[in-house]
Amino acid sequence: MTEKLQKVLARLGIGSRRQIEIWIQQGRIQVNQQLATLGERVTETDIIRVDGKQLRQISTPKRQILCYHKPLGQICTRHDPEQRPSIFEHLPSPKQGKWITVGRLDINTGGLLILTTDGELAHRLMHPSYCLEREYAVRILGQVTEQAISNLLQGVFLEDGPAHFKSIIKIGGQGANSWYHVTLTEGKKREVRRLWESQNLIVSRLMRIRFGPFILPKGLKAGHHVYLSEAEEHTLLAAVGLAAPVSIPENKRPHRPMKRQRY
Repeated sequence: MTEKLQKVLARLGIGSRRQIEIWIQQGRIQVNQQLATLGERVTETDIIRVDGKQLRQISTPKRQILCYHKPLGQICTRHDPEQRPSIFEHLPSPKQGKWITVGRLDINTGGLLILTTDGELAHRLMHPSYCLEREYAVRILGQVTEQAISNLLQGVFLEDGPAHFKSIIKIGGQGANSWYHVTLTEGKKREVRRLWESQNLIVSRLMRIRFGPFILPKGLKAGHHVYLSEAEEHTLLAAVGLAAPVSIPENKRPHRPMKRQRY
């Protein structure tokens, strides 16, 4: 049985599928001592090299997935010229492959980060075709009018195209500072902040609290991580068509409707 090279390497945790496609175009990957090509298919018997280093195996390793509660002040890249703190300094080393972040959070945004060693899973979770919701708790500085809410739900034009919130729910606060929960199904750079700024409003605090079916665990402190349970992993995989949904007893379901609260 053959599979596309970029899909196989992504599943091994070498990198995301898009990243591997770029490496192929750059000539960094070889198959049986020949430069790999986009769309090339491979089997378990093929010899694959990345930057001249031969992979020991191309059979599927055990997938790892964890949730990290990112605090403010950390970046989501491994190398930074400014030497700012990175989330990877606070994560355990995976047994095989490397951690791939499912959507990044900027240095001034905290909350839920999902990381996995499965590049194919990361690719699907981030791909817009699966329409997975991202939910954020956001504190707004300024007077939020009904017209502003209407504009943000109907859609506004940003510098990289139209954008909108799928839902906006006020959860607390009075006067100049109010808390909202907002959801969207895209992952454009600084999209939540830019949407509010389009209405001349300032985001004074922002944190992601849900990605798809997975909610940031209530007791998980900032700077700490937890591995997903088997039930949580199946739920996440099922959301992107990688596993059949499993039946979980009502009193053990990890993704209960979230109580709206202030962060």
